[in-house]
Amino acid sequence: MQTLIKNGRIITACDDYTADILIDDGKIKLIGENLDISTAYVVDAKDKYIFPGGIDVHTHLDMPFGGTASSDDFESGTIAAACGGTTTIVDFAIQFKGQSLYTALDTWHQKASSKACVDYSFHLIVTDLNKTSLTEMKKIIEHDGITSFKMFMAYPGVFYVDDASIYRAMSLASDTGALICMHAENGIVINEIIQDYLAKGHTSPKYHAITRPTLAEAEGVNRAIAIARMAQSPVYIVHLSCMEALRKVQEARDEGVMVFAETCPQYLFLDDEYYDKPGFEGAKYVLTPPLRPKCHQEKLWNGLNYGDLQVIATDHCPFCFKEQKELGLNDFTKIPNGGPGVENRLSLVFDGGVLTNHISLNQFVQLTSTNPAKIFGLFPQKGTIAVGSDADLIIFNPTKKFTISAKTHHMRVDYNCYEGKEVTGAVETVFSRGDEIVKSGSYQGAKGRGQFIKRKVMTKLSQSSASLI
Repeated sequence: MQTLIKNGRIITACDDYTADILIDDGKIKLIGENLDISTAYVVDAKDKYIFPGGIDVHTHLDMPFGGTASSDDFESGTIAAACGGTTTIVDFAIQFKGQSLYTALDTWHQKASSKACVDYSFHLIVTDLNKTSLTEMKKIIEHDGITSFKMFMAYPGVFYVDDASIYRAMSLASDTGALICMHAENGIVINEIIQDYLAKGHTSPKYHAITRPTLAEAEGVNRAIAIARMAQSPVYIVHLSCMEALRKVQEARDEGVMVFAETCPQYLFLDDEYYDKPGFEGAKYVLTPPLRPKCHQEKLWNGLNYGDLQVIATDHCPFCFKEQKELGLNDFTKIPNGGPGVENRLSLVFDGGVLTNHISLNQFVQLTSTNPAKIFGLFPQKGTIAVGSDADLIIFNPTKKFTISAKTHHMRVDYNCYEGKEVTGAVETVFSRGDEIVKSGSYQGAKGRGQFIKRKVMTKLSQSSASLI
């Protein structure tokens, strides 16, 4: 059945106009004025915005961590994503020490294939890099549509990899067009700081932030960029949280280095005062990097506005306050790191970014959909509204107000970091490959309808135009 969306204001990364959209066989077939298709199912979008579906390139669903696992699996997490206007996610498959990369990839395919409700792909977290791993990486890039790999400078003994391994992976990325994503913090020094504080009896949640200073992040970002330059490789910095780290990215981009970076809503809207909440409440905000002082927020917004930061993702990694976060009641290092966010990203950024004039409507689309699609090999199938693209579309009410709450969200977690916050701008209807999966804010689609998307590598053309992303 064809679907005709009429009278909507279409917003892309570069366009803003009113027109009708005809959807057929999961694709955008026609865009024009006053379209009249008598056999089509008609949806009226008058006085509403039509955005391309959101793309969240940083989620952790059903992820083992610290003796537990993130509370959203690929069903609940992608339903929440859909209700918040995200129609594609890129999650992280984890190679644990001693595993092959294909074992990790197969494990995450099994987690997602029968549950995902929106389209999805994977990055591969590499923790054990050897000659076999490098051979696997090349095969996975060429045959499996996985074109990005994540490496950690943090979490010694768990995810941490040394600089030589990072260089080898980046050299392979340079040869193949793949992209290395870096968790950039000096984890070795952080671990020493942590031990110092624990020895002094400092165990409450606020010490999670105190022991992970901004300088440790900035040093990691600087080192990741330096290694990328030596390997002649692009690099993508995940969840950048502070002005010192941003400055390293700005300096590199000014010199023509191909470095991309994302930030997340928690660093734009929350600050380190949340760790001072009474009792153990601060544990809700234990995530990595930690929340920073409020003065960093305006710098991050400037980075987004001027193109030094290209993506707003979520790092959605929820753990319930009861039973999971409480594993660290007597030791902040045992609090599972992460928080919920995939459902609230678009409304938060619209309310706190567009309506406050930090970013334009076009930049809103660019940061939440188009740039992620371009950087991670999904464009133009995803990330835009154009004839031939997937019909991943959001009908968004720019004047509707609602209050964010754990009582009403779809994420499988018992709290919300933005509890009680009233925002203006709400997702009302969502189409994924032409299927109307969200209607009036409620999920209507089938379990497991999401498709795995093979992604392309970054072409030399996109590398040469990196400064435009």
